[in-house]
Amino acid sequence: MDTATPAVTVALHDGASVIASSGQVDARRHGELLLPAVDRVLAEAGVTLDAVTGVVVGVGPGPYTGLRVGLVTAATFGSALSVPVHGLCTLDGLAYAAGQDGLEGPFAVATDARRKEVYWARYEDARTRTGDPAVDRPADIAEALAGLPVAGQGAVLYPDAFPDARGPEHVAAGALAALAAERLAAGQELLEPQPLYLRRPDAQVPKNYKVVTPT
Repeated sequence: MDTATPAVTVALHDGASVIASSGQVDARRHGELLLPAVDRVLAEAGVTLDAVTGVVVGVGPGPYTGLRVGLVTAATFGSALSVPVHGLCTLDGLAYAAGQDGLEGPFAVATDARRKEVYWARYEDARTRTGDPAVDRPADIAEALAGLPVAGQGAVLYPDAFPDARGPEHVAAGALAALAAERLAAGQELLEPQPLYLRRPDAQVPKNYKVVTPT
């Protein structure tokens, strides 16, 4: 599952292929849409939740509110079912999906970070990221990514900075699951299911606030 972007996406993978999936794009309803999506996917596959043997969740980067919905839900499932919970960079899942769509490297991935910024990373190919994810204004990285195709909604939103925009716009849980299955089968360790925010949340305790005490 992944809720790090406007897409609320869930998939069920049997270790070899995706057997059911769901995806809805709504930046404001992650908490409302995620559990019904899980129910739909399980029903489509004809299995119950107790058949799940592991959970993979996108850890972002992404906005605080949406991202934590998926992470908390994944942790709850892991605890209730006593199964492992693995994290995977959301940008890696989007890069893998772009590769499935035929995009060959090198390329970049960019998602909407709001505040007129994008979360982005460069890739040698669909499975190989060449640096850490970052958050920047599109104009500040346009020169560094000049000549590269850029997948994701971030490229679509800022065509002046990223003229060679490619799909998909949003990550799909099926791609996230398939990449995780590949890495686990190869004996690679996945990330801890902890959020990758890259910047501080909007809501913060004000500094130098006045303390009022009763008289």
